[in-house]
Amino acid sequence: MTFADFLKLLKENPSKGITLTLPDGSTAPDHFHITEIGACSKEFIDCGGKRHHEHTGVLQVWVANDYNHRIQAGKLAHIVELAADLFPNPEVEIEFEIEAPVLTRLPIASVDPTGPALNFILSLKKADCLAKDICLPKPDFSLPEIPTKGLTGSLQTFKRIKK
Repeated sequence: MTFADFLKLLKENPSKGITLTLPDGSTAPDHFHITEIGACSKEFIDCGGKRHHEHTGVLQVWVANDYNHRIQAGKLAHIVELAADLFPNPEVEIEFEIEAPVLTRLPIASVDPTGPALNFILSLKKADCLAKDICLPKPDFSLPEIPTKGLTGSLQTFKRIKK
């Protein structure tokens, strides 16, 4: 879910509570806090040598022992609006960061707006190869050529030793 869609949903439902359904089907305790909203950037090179940039908005969840605390969508919308200038654009994807049992970032898979709370259904992140065209075997089961242009370090060292 993008930052823009997330904020719009919160503003359209200011008096609703917030429920977080974790990937295993359990829910975060109702009295959770949002302790921070952060902008996370990741720059990386895939196994094919192509550069990528990823920007994500992260809402950190913390569970305290103040059992009467409940965050409502309107209050969260105000906090989220204050963080808007942290992001390069409103299309940044939003994730929740939860101790489950270790600190884990969970993307929003979907949202159920029916009932007294906005129920955000969270999913697990999945790894994927971004250079399948050069990493996966060809139909004849031979391995593709690995590009070396612009690469430095261990791959070039390996090629020099191999010769």
